[in-house]
Amino acid sequence: MSAAERLADRRERLITAAYALFAQPGFHATTIERLCATARISNRAFYECFSSREDLMRAVYERCIEETLASVTQAIDTAPPTLDDRIVAGIAEYIRFVTKDVRRARLMHLEVRRAGNVLSGARQQAVASFTKVIESSARGAAAGMPPLDLHLLALGVIGAITELLIEWVMTEPSPPTEQLIETAVYIFRRIFSSGGPLAASAQ
Repeated sequence: MSAAERLADRRERLITAAYALFAQPGFHATTIERLCATARISNRAFYECFSSREDLMRAVYERCIEETLASVTQAIDTAPPTLDDRIVAGIAEYIRFVTKDVRRARLMHLEVRRAGNVLSGARQQAVASFTKVIESSARGAAAGMPPLDLHLLALGVIGAITELLIEWVMTEPSPPTEQLIETAVYIFRRIFSSGGPLAASAQ
């Protein structure tokens, strides 16, 4: 391999190791030495790939968000063009995709909070990305009829889903995924049924 290929390979091995270790035992409990041992690289090579453990955590989190966002966007784009169908498709795909791998769920909804300021900027960007997806879907289904603040509405839906997934991660046994979806969809429909022409379009 060329020098660039070796660097890319080491970077991917570190991301793979961090994906497992930052999920369990967690970001704060995982040292650079353990990451390097798991990735089978030297400590010196670590700093050729990432400037710090925090930098690696950010890369892993952003990878999770990128993959999840792509899956959710595809589900919405292929759903029937009504507001209800599009948002429900997005909610269902988000929950199913995240819960396919408990490591992804832990990283995106538990360790992101435990990491504190390390991921505050990345988390804000992620929330903004998913908010835009919901806003775009809602505008497309109810063009010219926006009686509610769609941005705040989208934030409310995202907050509800986040708490449901934290519950899924933290409780034993975890609630069934389909129950999470049904609950999130119910919350979404209740929000949109609060009144106005946009609510009527969601019926």
